[in-house]
Amino acid sequence: MRARSIGAAAATALALVAARDLVQKKHALLRNFPVIGHARYLLETIGPELRQYVVTSNEEERPFSRDQRTWIYASAKEENNYFGFGTDVDVEHVQGHAYVKQRTFAGALPDLDDPQAPLPSAKVLGGPRGRAKAFRPASVVNISAMSFGSLSGAAITALNKGAALAGTMHNTGEGGLSPYHRGGGDLVLQIGTSYFGCRNDDGTFNLDKLKQVVSSAPVKAIEIKLSQGAKPGLGGMLPGSKVTPEIAAIRGIPVGKDCASPSRHTAFHDVDSMLDFVELLAAETGLPVGIKSAVGEMGFWEELATLMARGDRGVDFVTIDGGEGGTGAAPLIFTDSVSLPFRMGFSRVYGAFAERGLTDDVTFIGSGKLGLPENAAVAFALGVDMINVAREAMLSIGCIQAQKCHTDKCPTGIATQDPWLVRGVDPASKATRAGVYLRTLRKELLKVSSAVGVAHPSLITADDIEIMNGDYDARTLASVYGYKDGWGQLGPHLADEITALLTGERPPHQEPTG
Repeated sequence: MRARSIGAAAATALALVAARDLVQKKHALLRNFPVIGHARYLLETIGPELRQYVVTSNEEERPFSRDQRTWIYASAKEENNYFGFGTDVDVEHVQGHAYVKQRTFAGALPDLDDPQAPLPSAKVLGGPRGRAKAFRPASVVNISAMSFGSLSGAAITALNKGAALAGTMHNTGEGGLSPYHRGGGDLVLQIGTSYFGCRNDDGTFNLDKLKQVVSSAPVKAIEIKLSQGAKPGLGGMLPGSKVTPEIAAIRGIPVGKDCASPSRHTAFHDVDSMLDFVELLAAETGLPVGIKSAVGEMGFWEELATLMARGDRGVDFVTIDGGEGGTGAAPLIFTDSVSLPFRMGFSRVYGAFAERGLTDDVTFIGSGKLGLPENAAVAFALGVDMINVAREAMLSIGCIQAQKCHTDKCPTGIATQDPWLVRGVDPASKATRAGVYLRTLRKELLKVSSAVGVAHPSLITADDIEIMNGDYDARTLASVYGYKDGWGQLGPHLADEITALLTGERPPHQEPTG
């Protein structure tokens, strides 16, 4: 009797669904194929998971392949991150793959067995312009800009504590400096077009509020965000429903009211006034000040380099974000087709500074899928001094690439404010994983540098890597991106200095003292 009752109830439910499908006019598929048509929507919903775990090969999934995610997960958990039985990459025919050319002999190399894998920047941030609080970053690998609001408080806490464990810096993102950024990690304070945390009631910039924020936390540098790879040249809207009292207090905006972020800054309107703004912030805080931008038209960069060549004003660092960057939700056309990919965009910007002899005076930072050893090595060969990692850091604390960041339904609790989902993130254990991943990436960079025969990834040159064009051609990075002799390389003094710092050997140009 009970089985019969259950069967009758199920049949009634199916009949009701079928009747509803037949009379509704929104979905043609369901009108034509009642009940069974729902299977299509179910498959569409779980499509990303099916492609990740069932359908695609180890190298096909995007934005991060299964092999890439496996390497990050294993590295973060201190598990075996080696791969056996050869590569999954079709090395005989693939186009655009980068190959590092190892050297048979090498000079002095650093200790590869140090578990902390110390890898400081080859340049002193703010040093060339004499900033009062100039410093040499302790790590060439740092955490990129991801705001509280886009990520949960638990995720931000895990990343910041992970940064502290690994001795890296953590960029706050443009959403302001939250309590979750105060877990011990050094900070880069990002200022966006809405000036969250340092704004007046009308949305304009407030210098006094900026100084208060800077003095309240271990802020090591200030980054002015002009644009980002996910949505360059596009403003944003934070709906009032998401402006909780906590977010309102952090960002300095009214509770429960829509907050529109303009696409461009109001504190300056051209390159000349931007440099005045940079110098104002540096003078008032003593901190190194730089800019972050995706790369589109080159007129801006040419003018910036030309004005900096005068020597009286300038940015201390330039962060170039590739169009393949993706922590910010955006319209599809911006995700796919606005701004140049990292390698092309960075090489053009670097060339503008190189033509004017300024590359040793500016710290270049790269972002956009650079948290993988191969991509990072190419970036350093092109002239990057440090890299920022975002999605890779998210993967290290449990992101599964569900691609639901824009829905507030992130199943792992990382890119959501839903309390039930956020509870899945344990900040303490995830912080350890983030720290281990960051250290492991540094260790991998030291290994590949040693294979090339140099002590530091900044010493890998654009001639040390070749880009394959199927099985019939290969060109060096220098050739592919039009680099001239010496481009992408440190000046002799900087090269000697960083080699000595990592190996303990005295630079050849220095005489013994005492």
